[in-house]
Amino acid sequence: MVMDLKQSQQVRKYIDIILRRKALIIAFLLLGVAVGLFLTVTMPKQYRATALLSFQEQKINPAKMSPDIQSKIRDMVSTLTQIVTSRTNLEKLITDLKLYRAERNKLPMEDVIDSMRKHIEIKPSSRGDTFHISFEGSVPEEVVKVANSLAAKFIEENIKYREERATETSAYTKNELQMAKVVLDKKEDAMRAYKLKNYNEMAEQREGNLTRLNSLQQQYQGQQTSTQDLERTKVMLQEQITARKNALTAVNVSVNAEGGKEGIKGNVEPGESEAQQLERMKKLYASLLIKYTDKHPEAIRIHRIIEKLEQSGGSQHTGSVAGRKGDSLAMDPILSQLTMQMKKIEIDIDSLNKERQRTKDLIKKYEEWVAEAPNREAEWSMLTREYSEYKKHYDFLVAQDLQADSIVHLEQKQKGSQFKIEDSARVPEKPFRPDFYKIMGMALASGLLLGFGLALGEAFLDSSFKDVDDIETSLGLSVICSIPYIYTEKENYREKMKSFAWTIAFVVCVIVLGVAILYFWKHGQIILKLGQGKLDV
Repeated sequence: MVMDLKQSQQVRKYIDIILRRKALIIAFLLLGVAVGLFLTVTMPKQYRATALLSFQEQKINPAKMSPDIQSKIRDMVSTLTQIVTSRTNLEKLITDLKLYRAERNKLPMEDVIDSMRKHIEIKPSSRGDTFHISFEGSVPEEVVKVANSLAAKFIEENIKYREERATETSAYTKNELQMAKVVLDKKEDAMRAYKLKNYNEMAEQREGNLTRLNSLQQQYQGQQTSTQDLERTKVMLQEQITARKNALTAVNVSVNAEGGKEGIKGNVEPGESEAQQLERMKKLYASLLIKYTDKHPEAIRIHRIIEKLEQSGGSQHTGSVAGRKGDSLAMDPILSQLTMQMKKIEIDIDSLNKERQRTKDLIKKYEEWVAEAPNREAEWSMLTREYSEYKKHYDFLVAQDLQADSIVHLEQKQKGSQFKIEDSARVPEKPFRPDFYKIMGMALASGLLLGFGLALGEAFLDSSFKDVDDIETSLGLSVICSIPYIYTEKENYREKMKSFAWTIAFVVCVIVLGVAILYFWKHGQIILKLGQGKLDV
């Protein structure tokens, strides 16, 4: 409770000091306002010009590799900012617009460029599709020129950057495509040569080879069966020919054993010799064989007459027996027919044997092809495995090359995404710096601090007693009573006049300061609205 009372007394003491020295505090407060106004008016003015740019996406987007898709707008703005604010571009801008003349005479160009770079601000908006380019300077006309030049340079560098990037991408894809094509052609040549060399042994031919092999095996079996049938037929014909020869030999022997001329004489024509008769009998025998077989009685009779006529003639009889026997065999039509059939069968057997050998060779060849199919399949798989990956890479590069060419065409025609100036920079009417509110706030704070400081300092330096407690504490004596100071009429009048003079002075100072602020505001020397002249995103 005692502590609260002491604190309350201490607060009242400070309040009393402030009230007693209020004129001093107000004076310094007004002085601070005047100093702040003076600083605001006399400090160099800084103007800011701002251009608004927007990002327009391209309506035709041929690929995901487009810079619009791969990069965000903020990244693009950051990259282009580094390009626009490079030493080369800023030095050219300073030279063309004749900026910083005084600074260039005193400082090297590098320092001037660094100073200019600090006054440039490129800031994207919160939406992401627009951004501002601002420039600060002391001359409004130069500020607006620099801001618009930076905006134009930004668009120019964007077009140039995008075209260069698209061209480099296209050149890269073409180079990669060419190298991939060389490798792919080598792989295709190796695969083509391998397939031509081992075409019949490839896995895709295996089913056809098996079908053809089965067909050849069946064909070979049929040829073998046909050959066996012809061999059996040949044996039968051989037996028939042997039997026929034996029968004809027996008939010739019986005819020769009869002898005599009876039969001959009964068939002789008047005035006909034996030779003529023999010739006529042979013709008759041949005509009978056309109608009948050699077993016919008339044919047998005529054949006997022919033999007797051939046997006649003395010594010629014995020597011609064997000849007549051979002639009878050669003239037999059945034997001739059997002999012709035998020759034909032998020719067919020989032809079938040759065909069987060819079929056997084909069967062996197809068996080798079928047996080699698994090995060829494994080798082909090794060849095609790497080729498949190269083919995918090549197809991808072909698509990328077409897309890169489309992007280059779009950029050259300026149909791609680009920045557009939505609002050009204008000549600033009022400076944005010095900040009136900031300077005035600091001046008011300084005046108040200085006024309070002097008031408190004076109070601490004053050794007179202003309070009963101070007397009791300092002297150690108890105060029985305190009598307030009683002013006379003259003193009261003087105090009133002093107070009136201070009031008039305060009002005049306030009016003067207000008029001065209004005047300078009207003439653009100060800015009274918060945020005016600043970048408003």
